[in-house]
Amino acid sequence: MLDLVNTEQAQAWNGPEGTHWARNQDRWNAVNDGFNEPLLDAAGITEDHRVLDIGCGSGQTTRLAALRASRGCALGLDLSGPMLAEARTRAEREGIANVAFEQGDAQVHPFEAGASDSAVSRYGVMFFADPVAAFANIGRALRPGGRLAFVCPADAALNGWVEVMVALRDLLPVGDFGRPGLPGMFSLAAPGRIREVLAAAGFTGVTLNRAEMYGTWGRGAREAAEFLLDTGPGRHLMEQVDATTRTRAHRTLEDHLRTHEAADGTVRLRSTSWLVTADRPA
Repeated sequence: MLDLVNTEQAQAWNGPEGTHWARNQDRWNAVNDGFNEPLLDAAGITEDHRVLDIGCGSGQTTRLAALRASRGCALGLDLSGPMLAEARTRAEREGIANVAFEQGDAQVHPFEAGASDSAVSRYGVMFFADPVAAFANIGRALRPGGRLAFVCPADAALNGWVEVMVALRDLLPVGDFGRPGLPGMFSLAAPGRIREVLAAAGFTGVTLNRAEMYGTWGRGAREAAEFLLDTGPGRHLMEQVDATTRTRAHRTLEDHLRTHEAADGTVRLRSTSWLVTADRPA
């Protein structure tokens, strides 16, 4: 039986949202994989490291960490059963033997104390019910002097997917979409909030660097619009309006996304995030 306190998120990630991410893992990786190398570099992973990947999803960052820690290992933790099933399938298919995946809630998961040299997360730390408790638990999993590195979204206004969704405000109940809140995608958007949480969780040496990249959201405006409106936030907004308005919203979004098409037709949107590092005291 899983130790869970973040029950609302567990329900979401083991329901339609988790299924959507598992089914579209390659597309989500195309959106976010520009952060992989900076994240793993910041974690300082060596060949002998034991790496913990928090909110690992379908396991791309876990597998990449395992390849770096060729004489060590990598463990991916996530709430989502559907995504972890995909993670295990991919690792087996790619022949990566020094990787494992567990389903659990990072806030209360019974990590082996001091068993990890480094912990990483790509967009997996914004949804904790109690972020201080969660980061403190992750800290206990690190050896003294171990390094935490994670990527989380910065200000919503600096992220292109939010910009294009807000462009639908006349058709969909966008409201304060993208407003910081706990738990939520932009819960750690404010630098002061990150420093406050990590200090309270017992970390030291906190550094924040703004990282910007352009992710691919579709091979054209129509595909990108369909993808965006099939995400959790997109579905939530579309479910609140009638069929006619949904059709208009799709067309409006498609027209807006045409302005973001690159020369090869792909739709690329800016993602602006914080690359954060912190240390467990030695």
